[in-house]
Amino acid sequence: MMSSSTLRILSIIGLLALGAAAHAQAPKAGRMEKARTELQNRFEAADTNKDGKLTREEAQAKMPKVYKNFDAIDAGHTGAISLADIEAFVVSKKGARKPAG
Repeated sequence: MMSSSTLRILSIIGLLALGAAAHAQAPKAGRMEKARTELQNRFEAADTNKDGKLTREEAQAKMPKVYKNFDAIDAGHTGAISLADIEAFVVSKKGARKPAG
């Protein structure tokens, strides 16, 4: 079972994945922008050295669900992840859950 924090992060990034559809309708675009801003704010709060990347330690301190999935998010095995890396991970997980159709 996912925690509320995990669900919130997935929901935020799920909204980001709506992309063009969100731009087609103003209310969805507003929600998407709000979700993106919230995720960015959380990322910036976790990025204590302000280098635009999270280390494993930074993620553990402020974004525990990101920390839990750090190795999967850090696809390049660099030891640091960006906001774009987190977004790509969540989008890939959301796509993996979609039923075949």
